[in-house]
Amino acid sequence: MAERSTAAVDVADNSGDKPLTAQAEQSTADGVAQTRERDTADDGTAKTNEPTSPPGATTPPELHSGHKLARRYRLEECVTRLDGFSSWRAVDEKLRRAVGVHLLPADHPRARSVLAAARSAALLGDPRFVQVLDAVEENDLVYVVHEWLPDATELTALLAAGPLEAHDAYQLVGQVGQAMAAAHREGLAHLRLTPSAVLRTSSGQYRIRGLAVNAALRGISSETPQRADTEAIGALLYASLTQRWPYDNDAYGLSGLPKGVGLLPPDQVRAGVHRGLSELAMRALVNDGATASRQEPACTTPDDLVKAIAELPRIRPPEPAFTAPPEYQRTTYQQGNYGRGSQPPGATQPVPTPPPPLQSRTGRALKWAVSALLIAALGLGSWQLADALMDQNKNGDSGTSKTTDGDDKNQPKPPKPIAVQDAQESLLGGKAQDPENVPKTYDGDTSTLWRTKSYVDGPRLAPYRSGVGIVYNLGSAKNVSAASIALRYPGADTKAALYAADSMSPSGPVSSMKKIGDATTTGVNLKIKSDKPVKTQYVLLWMTHVPKSGTDGYYSQGFKQGITDVKFKG
Repeated sequence: MAERSTAAVDVADNSGDKPLTAQAEQSTADGVAQTRERDTADDGTAKTNEPTSPPGATTPPELHSGHKLARRYRLEECVTRLDGFSSWRAVDEKLRRAVGVHLLPADHPRARSVLAAARSAALLGDPRFVQVLDAVEENDLVYVVHEWLPDATELTALLAAGPLEAHDAYQLVGQVGQAMAAAHREGLAHLRLTPSAVLRTSSGQYRIRGLAVNAALRGISSETPQRADTEAIGALLYASLTQRWPYDNDAYGLSGLPKGVGLLPPDQVRAGVHRGLSELAMRALVNDGATASRQEPACTTPDDLVKAIAELPRIRPPEPAFTAPPEYQRTTYQQGNYGRGSQPPGATQPVPTPPPPLQSRTGRALKWAVSALLIAALGLGSWQLADALMDQNKNGDSGTSKTTDGDDKNQPKPPKPIAVQDAQESLLGGKAQDPENVPKTYDGDTSTLWRTKSYVDGPRLAPYRSGVGIVYNLGSAKNVSAASIALRYPGADTKAALYAADSMSPSGPVSSMKKIGDATTTGVNLKIKSDKPVKTQYVLLWMTHVPKSGTDGYYSQGFKQGITDVKFKG
């Protein structure tokens, strides 16, 4: 889709807020007074306090395309003017990249809260959110600079084309839910989580823009921010499954539900909706879960929602459609007929005459030579067979087979696979890396993975942290002798070790645990073997060195590693 629609800032996106039209763009180019629109809270996704216009709102500065901020950010196109602030697409001339800019006067009643929200969001540094790059007060202006993603598509545009497939909706709610759970753990809420605030990149990853900032620009607050964001995620899932807004009003280009019928489950609005996702949407939308068909408890926080998603059976992508190959076309070429033209209809093809046998003097000599070689080979084979039989008789072997039961008992038994019952990240090295995706390391699906964060220096993780690890629960004490670890990134010096832990949350240092084995690889497969089996119920997989890798989806370049599959044997 066009760049303006994919990267426009989510500040005027519901039925009461209209993005800047061509007429408004012309007015900004002429430097005249901007349009003012009333922001109504008509989406019904959150119980928030959202004023329609700020008390004492001031007129935004009369800026125009080409204006520079801090001699660096050149304004290109105004995408929104509303409630005393404006939002622009701009160019960072220093780094030569497109950025987004929110602008408002320094004496605007919300200026201080916008600056505080932008700086808090910038500290999060989570790649699942559109990053805040700068937050400045200068020359009676407050402006917030953020990433601009020209290759991303708004969820609004995706839903305009139709509802999402079950797998796409599953990915959407999973990624957005995990991102918001991580944000709330750091004390940050969105409160303006609408379809235009969710972007899908060309790699299929979902990113969220406007964390904390969009609510501050609008003056939105909530006494229950976790519940508000959870209900908003439920509304996004509902809309993705049905292409309808889950309330009786139209919003974000979607038709609402018929008035007077109440909140219908998605699978009653549209045929073929995935049952589990339909119930999940209702659990997030309804406080008491009364309309969920199985009477499951309501999801009141993003963490509740993430746990409910994990309990769903994995929804795999649809199989690619099979395209039959083009029908084989016979040619008129036939052996022996090239250049002779085609035969008339009904004519029989002549049977090719076999070549005459070798009748010349040379041919007879060749036949005798081949015959002599065959006779010699047969004789040599017979002599070797007889010699072998004589040796067997000398050794007292009558030719009958011996039983080797005694020998088999002395042979070591091949290691058997050990199933993993549960797993969680170890916090021995510091903060968690990617706790929500730990189960993906033993789900048998190599397309899913758990990743570390990206580090500036490496391959050794120290001094940032002593290492990163995952503790695996084998269900009961078992002899562990080997492990096979499939990795995401190749490169120099991926080093990992296995330790026998005393619990799922070991408290002692790694050096105090019994080491099972370690290994180093430059590829994407790591094999760890023990000199002798170690009996334990809990196994700590501990990585201390990771390779350097480039940008991967929304993960920035740096020293990092991902684990796609782990198998233990004993």
